[in-house]
Amino acid sequence: MKGKVLKGTSLLLASVMLVGSLAACSSKEEDKKPADETDKTNTAENTAETPTADKSPITYTMLAADPSPDWNQMQDEVGKRITEKTGITLKMDFATDANKVALVAASGEYPDIISAKGSSNLFVDAGAVLDLTDLIDQYGPNLKKVYGDYWNRLKWSNDDRGIYVIPTYDGVGNTYFDAGGAFSLQHQAVEEAGFPQIKTVKDYEKVIADYVAKHPTTADGKKTLGLSLLADDWRIMISVTNPAFQATGASDDGEIYIDPKTYQATFHYRRLEEKEYFRWLNHMNDIGLIDPESFVQKEDQYKAKIAQGRVVGVIDQKWGFQSSIDSLKKEGKNAATYGFYSVQMDDKTVDHTFEPTGFMGGYGLMVSKDAKNPERIIQMLDYLASDEGQVLVNWGIEGKHYNVENGKRVIPQAVQDQKTNDASNFHKATGIGLYNNYGPHYGDGVQDSTGNYFTTNFPEQIQKTYSEEDKKVLAAYGKTTWKDFYPSEKEFEAKPWGAAWNLPVPSDSDANIIYNKLTPIVRKRIPEIILSKPSEFDAKWDAFMAELDKNDVKKYEEEYTKYIQERVNLWSGK
Repeated sequence: MKGKVLKGTSLLLASVMLVGSLAACSSKEEDKKPADETDKTNTAENTAETPTADKSPITYTMLAADPSPDWNQMQDEVGKRITEKTGITLKMDFATDANKVALVAASGEYPDIISAKGSSNLFVDAGAVLDLTDLIDQYGPNLKKVYGDYWNRLKWSNDDRGIYVIPTYDGVGNTYFDAGGAFSLQHQAVEEAGFPQIKTVKDYEKVIADYVAKHPTTADGKKTLGLSLLADDWRIMISVTNPAFQATGASDDGEIYIDPKTYQATFHYRRLEEKEYFRWLNHMNDIGLIDPESFVQKEDQYKAKIAQGRVVGVIDQKWGFQSSIDSLKKEGKNAATYGFYSVQMDDKTVDHTFEPTGFMGGYGLMVSKDAKNPERIIQMLDYLASDEGQVLVNWGIEGKHYNVENGKRVIPQAVQDQKTNDASNFHKATGIGLYNNYGPHYGDGVQDSTGNYFTTNFPEQIQKTYSEEDKKVLAAYGKTTWKDFYPSEKEFEAKPWGAAWNLPVPSDSDANIIYNKLTPIVRKRIPEIILSKPSEFDAKWDAFMAELDKNDVKKYEEEYTKYIQERVNLWSGK
């Protein structure tokens, strides 16, 4: 899925550094397997491969902060082709525990490649990773081509202009063509309601309430749940807290709201508008429309309920429950799958979901000082950044996953059906879509020299992924994609700081230390407030605000304001 994603909800800033040790990770040579015939990618200007590139087999260890449930140890079709082209195999270690990245940073023994997301600063501060400027200059012609005019956004800070992170989470030149969160409703509920206007939380609530009243149980006798939330670890930010700024006209800057004129940072919970969003959730709980297990259930329990067709409304990003949608489709329950709507607290507030950031830089890959032959890693990333590499990771292999007809790349219907209806197994077998966060890439809407899109996320192709039920609901509203419900990015100016959630904040800074005090307060108090009696809401909210004050929230905001202003200066080339 490639819709607009509230990325700032992942491991924000840095985890607290914990002392510990891990077994040493190292590169090793392996026997090379015979290569299949090279595929064609139908690009007039294929990879500008470094002439001296070493393609002998080598394995690099990699730590990734984000889990990848469909990862297949590069034994998928795309992974095997990457190994053929570069000689490299990645041995992945996923940080399933929130503290693991900090533990590795503190250990002094590092894997070859590190994707630490918001904790990159831990490794930079520890001197654990290389400044890649010279390596890119020597071995990365395609990297330079991809990042182009955004080179300043790769630099670490005003004081340190080194390049320690090769950004891989954001696509250069990206245009969003579809939406995938956060307020979704089952098609059957919307259809039964007569396809009503869905613009405010009250509109959203009415569809849910009416459907639950008519269908207190599902066809197989299970209790219908109006709205189920997920507060399991960091997922609380995606399902519970981040929608508060999304529904109140703020753009995604993670835990921070940035005033667009003054660049003043505010811990977003302290916005008065958001208090009313949580009051609405409190009301939804009071009238019995929130799943009572929302704040105790684990992620697998949450996904299981959705997969059973029991949950009318889901406030989450689509990638967070894609496997549940896949299960519903497999069982032919397309009416119980979801549409994605722009929902605000009132009909006067403008949804800023698609407010542009420009290329954000930020999260990506680091190369540790312990990596042998680090130039090989840069050469691999340079291959992935080439036209050939981009087509491979997004489209797969010509003749197997796509064909070229009249000069255009086309996905055969049988392949598209599998991609649409069995996405998880499709990704695991083919590798298509698994490597985007492990290499530099162009965003949606960027075309190669042949006039084809680098990615498969463009309007005509997106519409092919929709089920008949999706198309029926969209047609009833006169829309062609879910993004059509939202204000266009053309209505906004790009934010000069990109997104605050991917700022590299020093691990020993006051801002980081304070943040690590504020986070547990938020994760404890917000559920208590939502579950309280409505008559207790204001008193509990005031106590929450006072607790934030006592833990230096204003100092945190002052520090973050300084970082935002510095980034604007850095990115502007001042």
